[in-house]
Amino acid sequence: MGDNKKGVTVWFTGLSGAGKTTIAHMLEKVLRERGRKVEILDGDVVRTNLSKGLGFSKEDRDINIRRIGFVCDLLARNGVIAIAAAISPYREIRDEVRANTENFMEVYVECSIEELTRRDVKGLYEKALKGEIENFTGISDPYEAPLNPEVTLNSETQTEEESLGILVAALEERGYL
Repeated sequence: MGDNKKGVTVWFTGLSGAGKTTIAHMLEKVLRERGRKVEILDGDVVRTNLSKGLGFSKEDRDINIRRIGFVCDLLARNGVIAIAAAISPYREIRDEVRANTENFMEVYVECSIEELTRRDVKGLYEKALKGEIENFTGISDPYEAPLNPEVTLNSETQTEEESLGILVAALEERGYL
């Protein structure tokens, strides 16, 4: 019965440390419990396996995002719920992926730089703010928030469970669950 379900690409975007990967894994668990096929394409994991050798220039970031989008669309066309969890800082390339993807849901995980700096265990935001890290998204590199995402979650004001509930409801409303 689960095989005739529609696939979809659930595209998480947001700054580093906002909670994309955490919520993606919570969503994966719910989807598997409901008998759905699901794959997560995490930005860091993809960089190691599918995009080895790419740097963090705009061009390399765009190539990485296009690759993630391509794989997500292949999976979704085969009834899989493909979850992308990558910063994907540039609006234009996210919109390009959307245009090339049959079923696409953009999920913006919002969080202030202040809160991200506060919860950053590795101290990366602090270093970036001091100018010690180049090409750091949201500090020394741009992050363009989506203008009309299907779902906006705020990891500063919502618990992870609240965010998950909003996301599952959005998938149900659109007929993916």
